[in-house]
Amino acid sequence: MTEIGISVAAAEFGRDMEQAYATIGDLIERASAAGSALLVLPEACLGGYLPSLGGDDETEEERGRRLRRLPPALELDGPELRRVIEMAGDLVITLGFCEADGLTRYNAAVTLHGDGILGSYRKVHQPLGENLCYAAGDAYNAFDTPVGRMGMQICYDKAFPEAARTLALDGAEIITSLSAWPTARTAPAENMASDRWKQRFDIYDRARATENQVVWVASNQAGTFGSLRFVCSAKIVGPGGDILADTGIRAGLASARLDVQEEIAAIRSGGMYNLRDRRPEVYGDVVAENHVTGTLLSPEQRPSATRKVPSHA
Repeated sequence: MTEIGISVAAAEFGRDMEQAYATIGDLIERASAAGSALLVLPEACLGGYLPSLGGDDETEEERGRRLRRLPPALELDGPELRRVIEMAGDLVITLGFCEADGLTRYNAAVTLHGDGILGSYRKVHQPLGENLCYAAGDAYNAFDTPVGRMGMQICYDKAFPEAARTLALDGAEIITSLSAWPTARTAPAENMASDRWKQRFDIYDRARATENQVVWVASNQAGTFGSLRFVCSAKIVGPGGDILADTGIRAGLASARLDVQEEIAAIRSGGMYNLRDRRPEVYGDVVAENHVTGTLLSPEQRPSATRKVPSHA
């Protein structure tokens, strides 16, 4: 059993790539000074997020202006990520960016260190308007790293318990949730701490950690970008749902030290081992929902409730 340090950032990132590298460099120094082995940066920290989410109420002029202001599309093996790899050294870093796959764009995340890329992810769940700019990913996969087995999510993904559960069942001990999570779009609270979207952000973080009994590390953008004002609130949540470190509603770096495997083992041996005690044979309607309309499939269309479940699940 080994104790490791984890740091997570609420930080401001825009289109200026050189400023982004400077901010990343500063956060690497601060995380290293804190003795951390893992640093989690926000969604879209290389090139910034979308200036607005857009939607059906846009005029053609507004839509054209928004599409001209998209973040740069970067390739996994391109020089931009190579530069961060060279900065990382022994530190494991998770960060978000806009990934180019030919002419297709994805809202993506990558985990890397000085030896290269350890894992990559394309955002699956898209909030209103994001699908106008990005294609959706289609998989959740855990992967091994020097700090343990990890999984990644981006922003709106945290609202879907199936996403975190899939990673936990694939053995993820640490799930990183990178966000550009803003205040409420309508009637935002004057005091950000009371904003209903900020409160929702915090509820999801603690719930996903608790129900899967994993270490949950949630980063977020800070400041403003376009029409969006971000709630910060980067945090590290233990497998029992306790907040180990939190930036609150300000930009900053939250750090904590813990023995990940020992903490998880202690929670799971306490009488509630959520992954072990699942009953997937009775969850038919959950996995049989029509993914387009959200309506339930007919009994004839649903998978058999007697299907076999892997013994490790």
